[in-house]
Amino acid sequence: VSPATDAVVAASDGQPNPTAPAPYSPPKTGLLSLLPSSWVPYAELIRLDKPTGTYYLFFPCLFSTLMAAPMVTPMASPGSVIGTSLLFFSGALIMRGAGCTINDLWDRNLDPHVARTRLRPIARGAVTPFKGLVFTGAQLLAGLAILLQFPLECFFYATPSLLFVASYPLAKRITYYPQVVLGLTFSWGAMMGFPALGVDLLTNTPALTAATLLYGSNIAWTVLYDMIYAHMDIKDDAKAGIKSIALKHDAETKQVLAGLGIVQVALLAGAGMASGAGPAFFVGSCGGALVALGIMIKRVNLKSVKDCWWWFVNGCWLTGGVISLGLAADYAARYIQD
Repeated sequence: VSPATDAVVAASDGQPNPTAPAPYSPPKTGLLSLLPSSWVPYAELIRLDKPTGTYYLFFPCLFSTLMAAPMVTPMASPGSVIGTSLLFFSGALIMRGAGCTINDLWDRNLDPHVARTRLRPIARGAVTPFKGLVFTGAQLLAGLAILLQFPLECFFYATPSLLFVASYPLAKRITYYPQVVLGLTFSWGAMMGFPALGVDLLTNTPALTAATLLYGSNIAWTVLYDMIYAHMDIKDDAKAGIKSIALKHDAETKQVLAGLGIVQVALLAGAGMASGAGPAFFVGSCGGALVALGIMIKRVNLKSVKDCWWWFVNGCWLTGGVISLGLAADYAARYIQD
Protein backbone atom coordinates (compact mmCIF):
# COMPACT_ATOMS: atom_id res chain seq x y z
CA VAL A 1 0.00 0.00 0.00
CA SER A 2 1.42 3.13 -0.52
CA PRO A 3 1.30 6.47 -1.67
CA ALA A 4 4.04 5.24 -3.66
CA THR A 5 5.66 2.74 -1.67
CA ASP A 6 5.09 0.29 -4.14
CA ALA A 7 6.38 2.57 -6.63
CA VAL A 8 9.32 0.76 -6.81
CA VAL A 9 9.99 -0.74 -3.78
CA ALA A 10 6.92 -2.31 -4.63
CA ALA A 11 6.86 -1.60 -8.21
CA SER A 12 3.33 -1.37 -8.75
CA ASP A 13 0.32 -3.11 -9.73
CA GLY A 14 -1.07 -0.04 -11.34
CA GLN A 15 -4.49 -1.33 -12.14
CA PRO A 16 -7.53 0.91 -11.89
CA ASN A 17 -9.46 0.56 -8.66
CA PRO A 18 -12.43 -1.71 -9.27
CA THR A 19 -15.85 -0.29 -8.54
CA ALA A 20 -16.80 -3.51 -6.79
CA PRO A 21 -14.32 -5.81 -5.01
CA ALA A 22 -13.64 -8.95 -6.98
CA PRO A 23 -12.36 -12.22 -5.50
CA TYR A 24 -8.81 -13.36 -6.16
CA SER A 25 -8.34 -15.21 -9.43
CA PRO A 26 -5.09 -17.06 -10.22
CA PRO A 27 -3.23 -15.67 -13.27
CA LYS A 28 -4.25 -17.36 -16.50
CA THR A 29 -1.90 -15.54 -18.86
CA GLY A 30 1.62 -14.25 -18.73
CA LEU A 31 4.69 -15.43 -16.87
CA LEU A 32 2.93 -16.29 -13.60
CA SER A 33 0.49 -18.62 -15.35
CA LEU A 34 3.44 -20.85 -16.30
CA LEU A 35 4.62 -21.35 -12.71
CA PRO A 36 3.52 -24.10 -10.31
CA SER A 37 0.56 -22.87 -8.29
CA SER A 38 2.53 -23.03 -5.03
CA TRP A 39 5.10 -20.62 -6.48
CA VAL A 40 2.61 -18.03 -7.69
CA PRO A 41 2.08 -16.19 -4.36
CA TYR A 42 5.83 -15.71 -3.96
CA ALA A 43 6.20 -14.54 -7.56
CA GLU A 44 3.36 -12.08 -6.92
CA LEU A 45 5.04 -10.99 -3.70
CA ILE A 46 8.18 -9.90 -5.57
CA ARG A 47 6.10 -8.42 -8.43
CA LEU A 48 7.81 -10.71 -10.93
CA ASP A 49 5.19 -9.87 -13.53
CA LYS A 50 5.50 -6.11 -12.93
CA PRO A 51 9.18 -5.32 -13.56
CA THR A 52 9.00 -1.52 -13.70
CA GLY A 53 10.29 -1.22 -10.13
CA THR A 54 13.33 -3.29 -11.04
CA TYR A 55 14.11 -0.97 -13.92
CA TYR A 56 13.80 2.10 -11.71
CA LEU A 57 16.19 0.49 -9.23
CA PHE A 58 18.63 -0.48 -11.98
CA PHE A 59 18.88 2.81 -13.88
CA PRO A 60 20.85 4.70 -11.18
CA CYS A 61 23.34 1.81 -11.14
CA LEU A 62 23.66 2.02 -14.92
CA PHE A 63 24.06 5.81 -14.82
CA SER A 64 26.89 5.63 -12.30
CA THR A 65 28.63 2.79 -14.13
CA LEU A 66 28.63 4.69 -17.41
CA MET A 67 29.70 7.93 -15.70
CA ALA A 68 32.49 6.21 -13.77
CA ALA A 69 33.89 4.23 -16.71
CA PRO A 70 35.85 7.12 -18.30
CA MET A 71 37.24 8.10 -14.87
CA VAL A 72 38.99 4.77 -14.38
CA THR A 73 42.74 4.61 -15.10
CA PRO A 74 43.12 3.03 -17.58
CA MET A 75 39.63 3.65 -18.89
CA ALA A 76 37.23 0.77 -18.23
CA SER A 77 36.73 -1.54 -21.20
CA PRO A 78 33.30 -2.06 -22.79
CA GLY A 79 33.37 -5.64 -21.53
CA SER A 80 33.84 -4.59 -17.92
CA VAL A 81 31.09 -1.96 -18.24
CA ILE A 82 28.65 -4.49 -19.67
CA GLY A 83 29.58 -7.16 -17.12
CA THR A 84 29.23 -4.73 -14.22
CA SER A 85 25.88 -3.53 -15.55
CA LEU A 86 24.57 -7.10 -15.80
CA LEU A 87 25.59 -7.77 -12.20
CA PHE A 88 23.80 -4.62 -11.14
CA PHE A 89 20.66 -5.71 -12.98
CA SER A 90 20.72 -9.07 -11.21
CA GLY A 91 21.10 -7.31 -7.89
CA ALA A 92 18.29 -4.88 -8.70
CA LEU A 93 15.95 -7.76 -9.57
CA ILE A 94 16.61 -9.54 -6.28
CA MET A 95 16.71 -6.52 -4.00
CA ARG A 96 13.60 -5.00 -5.52
CA GLY A 97 11.84 -8.28 -4.73
CA ALA A 98 13.15 -8.17 -1.17
CA GLY A 99 11.97 -4.59 -0.86
CA CYS A 100 8.50 -5.54 -2.07
CA THR A 101 8.32 -8.35 0.48
CA ILE A 102 9.44 -6.09 3.31
CA ASN A 103 6.92 -3.51 2.18
CA ASP A 104 4.08 -6.01 2.21
CA LEU A 105 5.07 -7.31 5.63
CA TRP A 106 4.90 -3.78 7.00
CA ASP A 107 1.60 -3.13 5.21
CA ARG A 108 -0.15 -6.42 5.91
CA ASN A 109 -2.80 -4.65 7.99
CA LEU A 110 -3.18 -1.71 5.59
CA ASP A 111 -3.20 -3.45 2.21
CA PRO A 112 -6.62 -5.07 2.73
CA HIS A 113 -8.17 -1.57 2.90
CA VAL A 114 -6.82 -0.36 -0.46
CA ALA A 115 -8.51 -1.67 -3.59
CA ARG A 116 -5.32 -2.04 -5.62
CA THR A 117 -3.42 -3.94 -2.92
CA ARG A 118 -6.06 -5.95 -1.06
CA LEU A 119 -5.30 -9.13 -3.02
CA ARG A 120 -1.56 -9.14 -2.51
CA PRO A 121 -0.34 -12.50 -1.18
CA ILE A 122 0.17 -11.53 2.47
CA ALA A 123 -2.93 -9.32 2.56
CA ARG A 124 -5.16 -12.13 1.29
CA GLY A 125 -3.50 -14.80 3.47
CA ALA A 126 -1.78 -16.78 0.71
CA VAL A 127 1.59 -16.20 2.38
CA THR A 128 1.89 -16.00 6.17
CA PRO A 129 4.01 -13.24 7.75
CA PHE A 130 6.46 -15.88 9.02
CA LYS A 131 6.92 -17.37 5.55
CA GLY A 132 7.27 -13.88 4.17
CA LEU A 133 10.02 -13.17 6.68
CA VAL A 134 11.86 -16.38 5.77
CA PHE A 135 11.48 -15.53 2.08
CA THR A 136 12.94 -12.08 2.74
CA GLY A 137 15.97 -13.66 4.40
CA ALA A 138 16.51 -15.92 1.39
CA GLN A 139 16.35 -12.96 -0.96
CA LEU A 140 18.80 -10.96 1.11
CA LEU A 141 21.24 -13.88 1.08
CA ALA A 142 20.91 -14.07 -2.71
CA GLY A 143 21.54 -10.33 -2.90
CA LEU A 144 24.62 -10.75 -0.72
CA ALA A 145 25.93 -13.45 -3.05
CA ILE A 146 25.71 -11.00 -5.96
CA LEU A 147 27.21 -8.16 -3.95
CA LEU A 148 30.24 -10.30 -3.17
CA GLN A 149 30.96 -10.54 -6.91
CA PHE A 150 31.91 -6.85 -6.81
CA PRO A 151 35.09 -5.40 -5.29
CA LEU A 152 35.07 -5.62 -1.49
CA GLU A 153 34.62 -1.85 -1.14
CA CYS A 154 31.15 -2.20 -2.62
CA PHE A 155 30.02 -4.22 0.38
CA PHE A 156 30.73 -1.31 2.71
CA TYR A 157 29.14 1.21 0.37
CA ALA A 158 26.01 -0.89 -0.18
CA THR A 159 25.22 -2.09 3.35
CA PRO A 160 23.87 1.23 4.74
CA SER A 161 21.13 1.22 2.07
CA LEU A 162 19.40 -1.65 3.89
CA LEU A 163 18.39 0.83 6.59
CA PHE A 164 16.39 2.81 4.03
CA VAL A 165 14.92 -0.36 2.49
CA ALA A 166 13.55 -1.41 5.87
CA SER A 167 12.36 2.02 6.98
CA TYR A 168 10.58 3.25 3.86
CA PRO A 169 7.22 1.58 4.61
CA LEU A 170 7.30 3.22 8.04
CA ALA A 171 7.90 6.66 6.55
CA LYS A 172 4.48 6.82 4.89
CA ARG A 173 2.89 6.45 8.30
CA ILE A 174 4.65 9.42 9.87
CA THR A 175 5.38 11.91 7.08
CA TYR A 176 3.77 13.26 3.93
CA TYR A 177 7.11 12.86 2.18
CA PRO A 178 7.84 9.12 2.19
CA GLN A 179 8.89 9.52 -1.44
CA VAL A 180 12.05 11.24 -0.21
CA VAL A 181 12.94 8.13 1.80
CA LEU A 182 12.14 6.04 -1.26
CA GLY A 183 14.46 8.29 -3.25
CA LEU A 184 17.27 7.77 -0.76
CA THR A 185 16.70 4.02 -1.17
CA PHE A 186 16.22 3.65 -4.91
CA SER A 187 18.96 6.11 -5.83
CA TRP A 188 21.71 4.36 -3.87
CA GLY A 189 23.00 2.74 -7.04
CA ALA A 190 23.99 6.19 -8.31
CA MET A 191 27.06 5.89 -6.11
CA MET A 192 27.77 2.19 -6.56
CA GLY A 193 29.09 2.22 -10.12
CA PHE A 194 32.21 4.09 -9.06
CA PRO A 195 33.59 1.59 -6.51
CA ALA A 196 32.32 -1.26 -8.70
CA LEU A 197 34.77 -0.17 -11.40
CA GLY A 198 37.56 0.53 -8.93
CA VAL A 199 37.15 4.30 -8.45
CA ASP A 200 37.79 5.17 -4.81
CA LEU A 201 35.29 7.85 -3.81
CA LEU A 202 37.16 8.68 -0.61
CA THR A 203 40.35 9.71 -2.40
CA ASN A 204 39.01 10.92 -5.75
CA THR A 205 37.33 14.30 -5.23
CA PRO A 206 35.91 14.69 -8.76
CA ALA A 207 34.39 11.20 -8.56
CA LEU A 208 32.93 11.88 -5.10
CA THR A 209 31.42 15.14 -6.34
CA ALA A 210 29.99 13.47 -9.42
CA ALA A 211 28.55 10.57 -7.39
CA THR A 212 26.99 12.90 -4.83
CA LEU A 213 25.34 15.09 -7.48
CA LEU A 214 24.17 12.05 -9.43
CA TYR A 215 22.67 10.61 -6.26
CA GLY A 216 20.81 13.87 -5.62
CA SER A 217 19.57 13.94 -9.21
CA ASN A 218 18.16 10.44 -8.88
CA ILE A 219 16.47 11.28 -5.59
CA ALA A 220 14.64 14.12 -7.36
CA TRP A 221 13.68 11.74 -10.19
CA THR A 222 12.37 9.15 -7.73
CA VAL A 223 10.21 11.68 -5.90
CA LEU A 224 8.92 12.91 -9.27
CA TYR A 225 7.84 9.59 -10.72
CA ASP A 226 6.57 8.31 -7.38
CA MET A 227 4.43 11.41 -6.94
CA ILE A 228 2.71 10.49 -10.18
CA TYR A 229 2.39 6.91 -8.97
CA ALA A 230 0.93 8.07 -5.67
CA HIS A 231 -1.97 9.72 -7.46
CA MET A 232 -3.29 6.27 -8.35
CA ASP A 233 -4.02 5.54 -4.69
CA ILE A 234 -4.76 9.03 -3.47
CA LYS A 235 -8.39 8.39 -2.45
CA ASP A 236 -7.71 5.07 -0.73
CA ASP A 237 -4.59 6.44 0.96
CA ALA A 238 -6.61 9.29 2.46
CA LYS A 239 -9.19 6.84 3.83
CA ALA A 240 -6.54 4.47 5.20
CA GLY A 241 -4.53 7.24 6.85
CA ILE A 242 -1.50 6.72 4.61
CA LYS A 243 0.55 9.83 3.90
CA SER A 244 2.07 10.87 0.59
CA ILE A 245 3.39 13.90 -1.22
CA ALA A 246 0.46 13.59 -3.63
CA LEU A 247 -1.99 14.10 -0.78
CA LYS A 248 -0.01 17.00 0.66
CA HIS A 249 0.36 18.84 -2.65
CA ASP A 250 -2.63 17.62 -4.65
CA ALA A 251 -3.59 21.13 -5.74
CA GLU A 252 -0.15 22.04 -7.05
CA THR A 253 1.23 18.70 -8.18
CA LYS A 254 2.28 19.83 -11.66
CA GLN A 255 4.26 22.75 -10.25
CA VAL A 256 6.01 20.45 -7.80
CA LEU A 257 6.76 17.98 -10.59
CA ALA A 258 8.22 20.75 -12.74
CA GLY A 259 10.44 21.91 -9.88
CA LEU A 260 11.65 18.36 -9.27
CA GLY A 261 12.42 17.94 -12.96
CA ILE A 262 14.51 21.12 -13.02
CA VAL A 263 16.43 20.02 -9.91
CA GLN A 264 16.99 16.57 -11.41
CA VAL A 265 18.46 17.88 -14.65
CA ALA A 266 20.52 20.61 -12.93
CA LEU A 267 22.13 18.09 -10.58
CA LEU A 268 22.68 15.69 -13.48
CA ALA A 269 24.48 18.43 -15.40
CA GLY A 270 26.58 19.18 -12.31
CA ALA A 271 27.55 15.52 -12.07
CA GLY A 272 28.58 15.58 -15.71
CA MET A 273 30.74 18.66 -15.19
CA ALA A 274 32.45 17.06 -12.20
CA SER A 275 33.16 13.88 -14.14
CA GLY A 276 34.52 15.69 -17.20
CA ALA A 277 31.69 14.63 -19.52
CA GLY A 278 31.54 15.93 -23.07
CA PRO A 279 28.86 17.36 -25.38
CA ALA A 280 27.17 14.01 -26.00
CA PHE A 281 26.24 13.83 -22.33
CA PHE A 282 24.95 17.36 -22.00
CA VAL A 283 22.92 17.20 -25.20
CA GLY A 284 21.77 13.60 -24.94
CA SER A 285 21.38 13.00 -21.21
CA CYS A 286 20.57 16.47 -19.88
CA GLY A 287 18.75 17.83 -22.91
CA GLY A 288 16.96 14.54 -23.51
CA ALA A 289 15.86 14.28 -19.88
CA LEU A 290 14.56 17.85 -19.92
CA VAL A 291 12.42 17.11 -22.98
CA ALA A 292 11.21 13.71 -21.74
CA LEU A 293 10.27 15.05 -18.31
CA GLY A 294 8.61 18.12 -19.80
CA ILE A 295 6.41 16.04 -22.08
CA MET A 296 5.43 13.68 -19.25
CA ILE A 297 4.60 16.44 -16.78
CA LYS A 298 2.55 18.33 -19.34
CA ARG A 299 0.58 15.34 -20.62
CA VAL A 300 -0.05 13.14 -17.57
CA ASN A 301 -3.65 13.26 -16.36
CA LEU A 302 -3.31 13.01 -12.60
CA LYS A 303 -7.01 12.29 -12.16
CA SER A 304 -6.78 9.14 -14.28
CA VAL A 305 -5.39 6.00 -12.65
CA LYS A 306 -4.78 4.48 -16.06
CA ASP A 307 -2.90 7.51 -17.34
CA CYS A 308 -0.74 7.80 -14.20
CA TRP A 309 0.16 4.13 -14.57
CA TRP A 310 1.02 4.54 -18.25
CA TRP A 311 3.39 7.43 -17.57
CA PHE A 312 4.89 5.70 -14.54
CA VAL A 313 5.80 2.68 -16.68
CA ASN A 314 6.79 4.42 -19.90
CA GLY A 315 8.36 7.44 -18.26
CA CYS A 316 10.89 5.04 -16.78
CA TRP A 317 12.14 4.14 -20.24
CA LEU A 318 11.78 7.61 -21.74
CA THR A 319 13.78 9.45 -19.09
CA GLY A 320 16.05 6.59 -18.02
CA GLY A 321 16.65 5.70 -21.64
CA VAL A 322 17.78 9.12 -22.84
CA ILE A 323 20.05 9.62 -19.83
CA SER A 324 21.63 6.20 -20.42
CA LEU A 325 22.08 6.80 -24.14
CA GLY A 326 23.75 10.15 -23.55
CA LEU A 327 26.11 8.63 -20.99
CA ALA A 328 26.87 5.68 -23.27
CA ALA A 329 27.59 8.00 -26.20
CA ASP A 330 29.90 10.11 -24.04
CA TYR A 331 31.74 7.02 -22.79
CA ALA A 332 32.09 5.64 -26.33
CA ALA A 333 33.46 8.94 -27.66
CA ARG A 334 36.01 9.22 -24.87
CA TYR A 335 36.95 5.54 -25.13
CA ILE A 336 37.66 5.89 -28.84
CA GLN A 337 39.78 8.98 -28.22
CA ASP A 338 41.72 7.37 -25.36
